Amino acid sequence: MSTQDFLFEPIPHDKLDTLSKEDFKVLVQGQEDIIAQLRKLNEDLLKEVKATKEQSVQVQEQLLILKSKFFGRSSEKRASNDLKNAHESEQQKLPPKERVQLPSLRYPNAPLIERNIELKEIPDCSCCGHKLSDSGMTEDSERLTVIPKKFVVERLKRHIYRCESCHGELKTAPTLPRIKEGSAYGDELIIDVAVAKYDYLLPVERYVRMAEDLGVVGLPSQSLIETTHYLADYLEPIYEGIKNEVCAARVLHADETPHRMLEGDKKKTWFLWGFSTQKSSYFELHNSRSGEVASRFLTEAVCNYLMSDVYSGYKKAVTDANVIRQKNELPIIENIYCNAHARRKFKESQDNFAAESAYFLDQYERIYYLNTLKTNRSEMKVIFNEMQTRALEEIVQTPEKSSLGKALGYFLKNFAELTRFTDDPELPIDNNSQERQMRNPVVGRKTWYGTHSKRGAKTAAILFSIIESCKLNGINTNEYLEAQVQNLHHGKRIQTPANFTHTSSPRH
Repeated sequence: MSTQDFLFEPIPHDKLDTLSKEDFKVLVQGQEDIIAQLRKLNEDLLKEVKATKEQSVQVQEQLLILKSKFFGRSSEKRASNDLKNAHESEQQKLPPKERVQLPSLRYPNAPLIERNIELKEIPDCSCCGHKLSDSGMTEDSERLTVIPKKFVVERLKRHIYRCESCHGELKTAPTLPRIKEGSAYGDELIIDVAVAKYDYLLPVERYVRMAEDLGVVGLPSQSLIETTHYLADYLEPIYEGIKNEVCAARVLHADETPHRMLEGDKKKTWFLWGFSTQKSSYFELHNSRSGEVASRFLTEAVCNYLMSDVYSGYKKAVTDANVIRQKNELPIIENIYCNAHARRKFKESQDNFAAESAYFLDQYERIYYLNTLKTNRSEMKVIFNEMQTRALEEIVQTPEKSSLGKALGYFLKNFAELTRFTDDPELPIDNNSQERQMRNPVVGRKTWYGTHSKRGAKTAAILFSIIESCKLNGINTNEYLEAQVQNLHHGKRIQTPANFTHTSSPRH
């Protein structure tokens, strides 16, 4: 009898007794062979499972890359960053879930109002029938709520004093100082309208509708717009103070954007010019994009560097200002150009030139990472020089008018100005801070379409300058304006947002 017989034709129990000793040995040997085969099969299966797991991990990584590429956030951040962050987050254990804080702890700047909730009718004890009494204990809970804004009419009663002896004179208590004497609107309302329009970008007509919902019907929008002019005129000394701060800076940021003049001037397209530092933001509105605007400003500034995009007007402005400086034996101004613009051009070319653009985007990723470390910038110089060498090689074989050709040409033509920041740790890598300050005016012009007069243009420049400077310093705009209006009322020294020391709620 062979082993195969036992493998495929099991012997019935009633025949086991009839097996000879030799047949029994064959049967045992067959069972041992079966066990050995099962063990080997099990080992093979374990190896296959391990290989399958490894393959599954690789597929998941590839899927993560594809998802990041096609479904990632629509921004200028590289997909590789998202992939790296996702991978690192998978490696780290999730932190223990924090207990949700009470609203009074989560919002410490919000006033806390306690409200006692009592029973209207005191019940009897269900055990003995006696009336219950207040134990003095409470079961507390919290919720965040809102008290709607209130419009109130304030009647000012100025007392009149007379002489009881001769009855020859009457004296009336003086009027309270106001932003606009004789106006039907109080200072608080004037500030509220200005902040709603220039900080939160609400059209005045919408402010009027909101007032109607709160019971004040018939507010004239035109007169409310007029109050913003009153406030701007009153705060003009602060506006001039901000300009002086910007002019005194060593490094100056500059940018401009179109602004529509709906009426009041022959030119319908005006331009909002912005000049700023880390703490101060200054705006002017002009009916021209000519570099003469920047030239006039630079003649008053003492800066050594001007950060901007590669608009020829800024180069002309620096050239004109340097002519005057050389005559007066003053240090000249040097242009610094925005690397975010150069990177953006390679980003735009990656659809048609993926491999070529990827190199430059990767190098910019390294440069921006090194910039966050605030370390020695010599390593950045090495990377920039490698990029320059690569760009010189690529541009020879790239169509000049293609997206990649334009990106390479932009980078090479402006290489000196793009890399100047590597020689001085105080110089910025890009002009993103100034572009962020232009965002509110840009959104605002879409909201209220434009300006109706030259006076409105000046008002916009003044109030945007003050409000954007508040943002740079993390200041609560309402509290700042109220404090400065009071300083002006009482002849006290005014403060620009950069040196505002009044204790106020921080801006988030």
